[in-house]
Amino acid sequence: MSADVDLTAVPATGRTVLRRLLAADARLFEVAARRNWPGAQKLLPRLSRSANHGVLWFATAGAIAATRTPRARRAAVRGLASLSLASLTVNTLGKRSVRRTRPVLDPVPLSRRLKRQPITTSFPSGHSASAAAFAAGVALESPAWGAAVAPVAFAVATSRVYTGAHFPSDVLAGAALGVGAAFVVRKLVPTRAAARPVARPRADAPALPDGEGLVMVANRASGTADRVRALHDALPLAEIVECEPEEVRAELAKAAARARVLGVCGGDGTVNAGAEVALLHDLPLAVLPGGTLNHFAYDLGVEDAAGLAAAVRAGEAVQVDVGKFTADDRSSVFLNTLSLGVYPELVREREHWSPRIGGWAAGVLGAVKVLRRDRHPLVVEAAGTRHPLWMLFVGNGVYRRSGLGAGRRTELSDGPLDVRVVHGNGWPTLRLLAAAVAGPLSRSQGHAAVQLGRLRLSGLAPGTPLAYDGEVTSVSGTVTVEKLPEILTAYSPRPHRA
Repeated sequence: MSADVDLTAVPATGRTVLRRLLAADARLFEVAARRNWPGAQKLLPRLSRSANHGVLWFATAGAIAATRTPRARRAAVRGLASLSLASLTVNTLGKRSVRRTRPVLDPVPLSRRLKRQPITTSFPSGHSASAAAFAAGVALESPAWGAAVAPVAFAVATSRVYTGAHFPSDVLAGAALGVGAAFVVRKLVPTRAAARPVARPRADAPALPDGEGLVMVANRASGTADRVRALHDALPLAEIVECEPEEVRAELAKAAARARVLGVCGGDGTVNAGAEVALLHDLPLAVLPGGTLNHFAYDLGVEDAAGLAAAVRAGEAVQVDVGKFTADDRSSVFLNTLSLGVYPELVREREHWSPRIGGWAAGVLGAVKVLRRDRHPLVVEAAGTRHPLWMLFVGNGVYRRSGLGAGRRTELSDGPLDVRVVHGNGWPTLRLLAAAVAGPLSRSQGHAAVQLGRLRLSGLAPGTPLAYDGEVTSVSGTVTVEKLPEILTAYSPRPHRA
C-alpha cells in the first residue's frame, strides 16, 4: 500500500512519527477497502461522482433556495460561498503543498472503484472539503437545513475512502478545512443570527389582532402573491390591494385615506413609496419584503409574513430615521442609501437585465458592464472645494460592513448619515475594487468615510444620475442631503426599549 508523501521539508526528528502515522493511515484504508459495507455499493460511488465539480451542491443549493424563504436563500448562498472558498484553498494551497500520491487500488473491489480515477495529488480531499464547507455554511445560517444536508455531506466524504480515491486522513483534513472555510465566511459576512440587534425606541402603534385597519398595497411585479396570501391567512381582516408597478403610488394614496396602518409589499423602491405616503398621512408603516434585496425590511427584522403579522397583532413598532434629499426644487426621502457616480449606472443595468436573468445575476452582470466602461469622474463641489469622484455613497444610518457595499444596520435611529466616497483620480475599477475590499474605510488617497448630519453638494451637471433605494432619477445644480430623526413609525418584531 502506498502512502508516499514528500518528507524532504520535514525535520529529521519528525519524519519517523510522520511515517508511522502514514503507515497507520494506509492500514486503516486497507481495512475499509476489505470491509463489507451493506447497501453502499449502489449509493456511494454514484454520490461521489455527482459531487464532481460541486454539481451536487449547486443542485442542492437550488433546491433549498426554491423554498423561497429568506433564511433558506441565505443558507444556500452561504453554503456556496463556503464551498467556493474551500475549493479555492484546496486547489491553490493544499494539493500543491502536500504532494501525496493516491492510494493503490489493489484491495478495493472493482465494483466500488470510480470509472475515472482522479489524477491530482491525494491530500487533502477536495470532495470532502466542499461537502463539509457547504453543509457547515448552510448550518450556520439555518440549523434545520444544515441537519438535512449533513448526512449527504458525510456520505460524500465517506465515499472517497469507499471508492479508493483517498486515504482516511485526506478526508478528515479536507472536512476540517471545509468547516474552517465556512467559519471564515461567517467572519467576513456574519449571519443574521450573529448580529445582536440593539434596542430601539419604542413607538406607539395600533395593535390589530385580526389585521382590521391594515391596508396592504402589494406590487405584483415583485412576485408577492405567496407572501400576501400568507399575510392574509395570518391577519384575515387585513385588506390586500395588488397592483401593477405604475399603479403603486396611486393605490398607496387611496389606501392611506382609509387605513389605520399602511402596509406595503415589494422591493426597496416600492417600500420607499410606501414610506413617503405614510409620512405624508402620519400613519405607521407595515413592511412585508417582496423584492430581491429587501434591505429596510430585513434591517427592521421582518423577514416574512409570520414575523410581520406577529408585530402587527401585538402593536410592536419602532421609530426610525429617514433620509431626505432636495434637488431641483423637489424633495424625496430614502430609507436605505443614496448614491452618485458609478452606482446609479449599475442600478440601471441591473433593472435592464433583471427581468431576463433574475436580480442577483443582473447585479453581477451590471457591475461587470459598468466597470468596463470608459468614463470621466463625477465632479462635485463641497465646502467650496471641487472634488472628482467615482462614487459617493450616503447611508441612512451607519452600515456595519466596512467596504463600499451597503451591508446591514443594527440601528435605524442613530442620527448620522454614513458618507463614503471613492476619489476620482486614477483608474476607477482599481479604486472601486480596492475600496470594496478595504478594512474600515479611513481617509486615504483612494477613498474616505465620514459621518455627517447634513451634506450639501453643488456644481452637478444637468442630467446627473442619482440612485436612492433602488430607484434612479436625474439631478443638476445643488443636492442637499439630511436626516429626519425618528420620524417614521414602522412595525418590527425586534427588541426595543421603552
